[in-house]
Amino acid sequence: MALTLEQKQQVVAEVSEVAANAYSVVAAEYHGIGVAKLTKLREQARDKGVVLKVVKNTLAKRAFEGTSFECMSDSMTGPLLLAFSMEDLGSAARVIFDFSKDHKALETKLVSVGGALFGPEELERVAKLPTRDEALSILMATLNAPVTKLVQTMNAVPGKFVRTVAAIKDAKEAA
Repeated sequence: MALTLEQKQQVVAEVSEVAANAYSVVAAEYHGIGVAKLTKLREQARDKGVVLKVVKNTLAKRAFEGTSFECMSDSMTGPLLLAFSMEDLGSAARVIFDFSKDHKALETKLVSVGGALFGPEELERVAKLPTRDEALSILMATLNAPVTKLVQTMNAVPGKFVRTVAAIKDAKEAA
């Protein structure tokens, strides 16, 4: 059933709003995947804060105008599923990457992060980006390491002194 002009405008506005707030987008061809499997993918995506959209390419191109994902417009061909990362850079890539391991019919076509367009070979690299919490914990561990090492070094000197005195005491008692 064909969409009316008002419905098309509504779809473009909805996708444009999602794209304006997204950190990254993954476009994957979903031809050959059944409804039950796509429903499972949508559930996994919803749990990870990823928005999935299946939109005609012409409408998606219009929706991407003025966003950082405008670079994808020229490369969009075929039936595409668009996965938008709403929480962190790699969440959409993680969902698509994990799902495509078990379902070979889901084939990644485009990956866009921060206005840069990447090919499907970069999906795994983007998927392995740390989440915000992981990045913060890595940063905190890096900042904490020099202080921890300093405290351990400062604590080693008196500890070694005490062990030396105890060894001298034991040697005198044994003699």
